Amino acid sequence: MARIRSQGVRARIAVAASAAAVAATVWGVVALVDPGHHGSRDGASGQTQNQNRTPDGKNGKNGGGEGGGPLVPETIAHASESGGDAVNITIDDGPDPRWTPRILDVLKRYDVKATFCMVGPQAKAHPDLVKKVVQGGHRLCDHTMDHDTRMDKKPVAYQEQQILEAKKLIEEAAGGAKVEYYRAPGGAFTPDSRRIAAANGMRPLGWNVDTKDFEKPGVAAIVNAVKREIDNGPTVLFHDAGGNRTQSVEALDQVLAWLGEQGRPTGFPVRTEADTPSASAPPS
Repeated sequence: MARIRSQGVRARIAVAASAAAVAATVWGVVALVDPGHHGSRDGASGQTQNQNRTPDGKNGKNGGGEGGGPLVPETIAHASESGGDAVNITIDDGPDPRWTPRILDVLKRYDVKATFCMVGPQAKAHPDLVKKVVQGGHRLCDHTMDHDTRMDKKPVAYQEQQILEAKKLIEEAAGGAKVEYYRAPGGAFTPDSRRIAAANGMRPLGWNVDTKDFEKPGVAAIVNAVKREIDNGPTVLFHDAGGNRTQSVEALDQVLAWLGEQGRPTGFPVRTEADTPSASAPPS
């Protein structure tokens, strides 16, 4: 009888051990396939990121934020929606009552659409210009509240305030049009700022060609910079504020004429498609 009881105990122990082994195997498989067990890895290139993080770091629906829709990647966009030889014209730091209308006139002359990266208080001060940009078929980009080129050194809460307050002011000035991109001042992106932008429906937007027009190097120098650097990628940086932009206006005219001669179309930066990450150019 004692021998029988002993055999029964050994059998129950064996069954329990077998169940534990199965459970451990199942947990191991889950851990391998569930990204929630690993969090996200982020870096300058924005690769291998958790696309379902909200600005507060919690899991949630990313991209499209307000209305759902396709996920907006956290990687910095450089490619063009139109692909091929298409060029993206981007205009920073406005709107400005003197220079933005002149930039718009040049774009209209060549039937070119551009992306305007606006500073929040400027948009609030000139809602008529924001609406004119939208009515012209152009797109809006968030360029923060204060154009702080050192915001990558600041706390996450500061970055969030700079991005989201500017987005709110620009959209209010636009009368309902959505801000579709976020460009960090001077290229001062961080993993957090990109995450915050994407979670609120804005694709982080870089550039490939810095015309240096902000430094007023002369019209010829600005145009030559485009011709020299356009093989770096399709997104070109101009400015419509921050001082006298006469050179910017004249250079944009010549650049658009040259692109036409080259048979190169223009378009908008990608928003949801994956593209090849590359480093942003020097600060704007």
